[in-house]
Amino acid sequence: MTLNLYIARRFLGTVGRVFLAFFAILMLIDMIEQLRRFSDAGIGLAGAAHLSLLSVPETMYRILPLIMVMGAIANFLGLARSSELVVVRAAGRSGLRFLLTPLLVSVALGLLAVALFNPLVAATSKAYDDMRSELSQGGRSVLSVADTGLWLRQGSTDGQTVIQAARSNLDGTELFGVTFLGFDTDGRPTRRVEAESAKLVEGAWELTGTKTWDLASPNPELTAVVAEGPLALPSDLTPERIRDSFGTPSAIAFWDLPGYIGDLERAGFSARAYKLWYQMELALPMLMAAMVLVAAGFTMRHVRLGGTGRMVLYALLAGFGFYFLRNFAQALGDSGQIPVLLAAWSPPVAAVMLSLGLLLHLEDG
Repeated sequence: MTLNLYIARRFLGTVGRVFLAFFAILMLIDMIEQLRRFSDAGIGLAGAAHLSLLSVPETMYRILPLIMVMGAIANFLGLARSSELVVVRAAGRSGLRFLLTPLLVSVALGLLAVALFNPLVAATSKAYDDMRSELSQGGRSVLSVADTGLWLRQGSTDGQTVIQAARSNLDGTELFGVTFLGFDTDGRPTRRVEAESAKLVEGAWELTGTKTWDLASPNPELTAVVAEGPLALPSDLTPERIRDSFGTPSAIAFWDLPGYIGDLERAGFSARAYKLWYQMELALPMLMAAMVLVAAGFTMRHVRLGGTGRMVLYALLAGFGFYFLRNFAQALGDSGQIPVLLAAWSPPVAAVMLSLGLLLHLEDG
């Protein structure tokens, strides 16, 4: 037990130092970028640091597997140079049994990352988007998905229009069971339009089956108008703006993803990207363990055997290779080329199998 605690403490310390080093480097780079991007808004060093603190966690979360493989390489090299690996083997503990503690620690770190770090990243990403919108004087997302359907917002010189629909097609350009509620520049409601369907064409919504209420009249119901033919409402929305309003799956906390996926599907949108991200999050602990196995396969050897620099290079290349394979599989899964489960789970499973084969060959071969 004492040896296991010592190994776990060494491993956590090394990974933690690598994590802090990457965090400091990314903070400096991002602060320079924020100062350049929002120089017109007059933000100072404190403002840039605040923006970076909100932006960097998302990048750190994405490169966690790379941080793990680098920390594992540094840890095993340190144990080899101090001859502690030789002592452990001389005490009768095999290399595979020695690896059990780092593997358990990496799985625990993966679980903590998904359960705690993921919601934190989602919160900081949303806060960063809000601050960036305020500084750039741009509008926020025009689309929101909820249990009541989907909500859109469009603006003009006359005011704002809020759009609520029960469902839509895959790209949000055709709505069904839709309500348009217009507001003037002072925020007072001016008009309500209900339609059976609405299709986005260039510069307008084309409505069918409409009924319009003038909310400025004393009795809107008495002045309601039912249109016999199609009705066109001007709009500044485009299919690209609607599509971009979805954001990225990483902006949704892990615990909220199942409900969000259900809301998307009920609204008529494709939730493939969010389903894939959810499965990738579930597979993250296995990927973290796979990165430890990759590092161990190349660097858990005595330095007197020589070729340490070459083995470190091989370990880094293998780690980056599996990380690239994961991103490549994600792209294939997003596009529908391969099933979601295959895209999410095949890279970590392949990394574990290949690394275990290498370790078994070196230890018992």
